[in-house]
This record gives sequence, C-alpha cells and structure tokens, in this order.
Amino acid sequence: MTATDPALTALAQGWCALSLLHGRIEAHIERALQAGHGLSVREYSLLDVLSRQHSGEGGHLQMKQVADAVVLSQSATTRLVTRLEDRGLLERYLCPTDRRGIYTDVTEAGLKLLAEARPTNDAALREALDEAAKVPELAPLVWVVQSGRVPA
Repeated sequence: MTATDPALTALAQGWCALSLLHGRIEAHIERALQAGHGLSVREYSLLDVLSRQHSGEGGHLQMKQVADAVVLSQSATTRLVTRLEDRGLLERYLCPTDRRGIYTDVTEAGLKLLAEARPTNDAALREALDEAAKVPELAPLVWVVQSGRVPA
C-alpha cells in the first residue's frame, strides 16, 4: 500500500470525519454544560460513571477503570477527582476490605448536580447530532450513533 492508495485515503477520510463529529459534539455539549451547570464534559462524564457504581461485588471501580471510562490518563483522572472533591461533588474513602484501595463516590450534591445536568447533556447531544446530520460527510456516522448499530 502506498500513501496514495484509495483504501488508505478512504480510511484517513473516515477517521477525519469521525474526529470532526466527536469534536463538534463535545464542543456543543461543553458549552451547554458550562453555561447551565458549571461543568465540563469530562466532569459530567466522571460524575456519570461514578454514579453508576454499586455496593455489590465488583460495584466500585478502580481508578484505572474510571480513567478508561472517561478516556483520560490515571493522573488526569486523579486531578479531575480532586477538583470535584474540592467542590464537594465527590468523596474518597478507604476500601473496607483492602486498606490500600481508595474508592470515590458521588456525594448527594454531586448526584443532584448530575440529575440537573443530565437533561442539558442529552438535549445538547441531540442538537449536535441533528446539526451534524446535515453535513453529508458526517451523516452516515450520525446514523450509526443514533441507531446504536454498527453497519455490517
């Protein structure tokens, strides 16, 4: 394969379209969450991921799992957790069965803010997808996101 190979060109164009769609959606949601709730997309995502934890077996996520879920490095995730903890939206505590482990939970204030922000996030996502669907290069990707299916 060469750099001018049509398959590579199509692959690069597809990647560019996916990157563009992601950037447009994230920027639109970021503006809405910041304006309405003082949250970034990453902060919202972290609150959302941590709010889904439970007390049962395997119910609490390790920091690496949280970092993977919010697509950040472990150090960036730790800094994000610290910022939200300083705002009273998260709290950390020692694992009761392994004193080396530290869990992070969403506080009542964090759950309240998340509940208030969820409709904003959902509406902004819908708006961003509707706008992107008008762009011919992005329309097929929007269809995949909206359908929840990957074309065969």
